[in-house]
Amino acid sequence: MNDISWDFYRTFLAVLQLGSLSAAARQLGLTQPTVGRHIDSLEEAVGYQLFTRSQQGLLPTEPALAMQPYAENLAMTAAAMQRVASGEIGAIKGTVRISASEVIGVEVLPPILACLQDEHPGLELELSLSDSLEDLLKRESDIAVRMASPAQDALVARHIGGLPLGLFAHRRYLDRHGVPQSAQDLATHRLIGFDRRTAFVRAAANRIRIAAPAFPDLDHIRWSYRADNNLAQLAAIRGGVGIGICQVGLAKRDTDLVRVLPEVFELPLDTWVAMHENLKSSPRWRVTFDALVKGLLDYVRD
Repeated sequence: MNDISWDFYRTFLAVLQLGSLSAAARQLGLTQPTVGRHIDSLEEAVGYQLFTRSQQGLLPTEPALAMQPYAENLAMTAAAMQRVASGEIGAIKGTVRISASEVIGVEVLPPILACLQDEHPGLELELSLSDSLEDLLKRESDIAVRMASPAQDALVARHIGGLPLGLFAHRRYLDRHGVPQSAQDLATHRLIGFDRRTAFVRAAANRIRIAAPAFPDLDHIRWSYRADNNLAQLAAIRGGVGIGICQVGLAKRDTDLVRVLPEVFELPLDTWVAMHENLKSSPRWRVTFDALVKGLLDYVRD
């Protein structure tokens, strides 16, 4: 097999993820005929049909699905190389990609990163927000704020400590429905929770059983308002929908959010900042790592 252009794999991945030539063309800034030629050339090179047409768009064939993880690895490697090439040796400038949970990325990191860029205007920051863990060894991101202890050896990690979680409701809700006085009283209130048991929710349930044994088992709670997104749950608490779980540090910023049953429920959310050890000697990654550590430690102490 002759060498295959990376452009073909990049186009293949876009079509695979988006399901059509036109959508891939828009994302890549190419024309639809060019995208079609890339796919045709890749199919000719590998000797397999990669997509079939259906009413739902282009569906990947079995060979395409087998190629997907390798194309994704190529994309991550290319993105990491581009970030490395964006800077200058010894200079605090260039691109740094940070991964964090949605709540941390939206509610906590912006002022920390604003101060960082004020001090180092040559830095370009990318935020990848998800509750899943991106792989630092594969350079899906450069630095990660994680709610779990890093298990990989080749990482530099700093333990921030536990971000305390508590039960909170808006004053409007409590004025209408009263303040629960015991864990049993929660059964008469509207509770905000997840709509499905993801790995994150299962891990949280196990931690709650240990840290807050008086709190009802998550499997037996009747959630009146469900969302699969932490930001949506936070918005529901702020909107007066009901009682939900919120970071204590965030709730302190809003005098209308009232903590309920602190003696029943407090859960520390263990937090770390981590990056690949190969990056620790590079100024731009080091100053970003240090700024995240300092900013998050200040947030925990407030």
